[in-house]
Amino acid sequence: MDPVAGMFPWNVEFLLFIDDLREIEVVGVAKGQANSAYHLAQDWAAAERFAREAGFPEHQLALRPEGENDPRIRKGIAAWPELEAAYASAAAQSASGRVFLEVDLRAHANPTRMENIRLAAEDLAKKLRSHCPVCGVPGFWLIERVAGLPCSDCGTPTRETCAEIHGCRKCGHRVTHERIGRQYADPGRCDYCNP
Repeated sequence: MDPVAGMFPWNVEFLLFIDDLREIEVVGVAKGQANSAYHLAQDWAAAERFAREAGFPEHQLALRPEGENDPRIRKGIAAWPELEAAYASAAAQSASGRVFLEVDLRAHANPTRMENIRLAAEDLAKKLRSHCPVCGVPGFWLIERVAGLPCSDCGTPTRETCAEIHGCRKCGHRVTHERIGRQYADPGRCDYCNP
């Protein structure tokens, strides 16, 4: 679920670069919406409607007779004739006639995941291009945010970021960058002005 409201499907992708010679690991991360829709269809019309709403055929589907826990699953359905045949087969296997349809979450079958993986790869590439100024090892990147940006009304330190610390996971070198731009936090973010 999304980290703000906890109401929407959310996807986090990690790409890990391991350099055994330098004994480092650099991680690329991307977070974003997920397409993990599912539906228990009573008939073909409901299944067809769900497929359109789920972004089929760009997003491939998986089907199971009966429900989400049925072990008889068919994945990678990527065309309308294939979906119709798979639906008919699953409905024939189902005691109730119902068929559980879901978006195939495997990366090659899910363009939403593909996009998040692309963003994770970009993040990883940026980190690999950022070298430590002391030892030259890649992955010199943000490791910590420092709270304490003062409130514009009362001057009390807030939870807003006032500085970022970039560091090397190999030699431990750190550089603190003060926040550029905003010098004060909005009073709405102040625990004293807006408890």
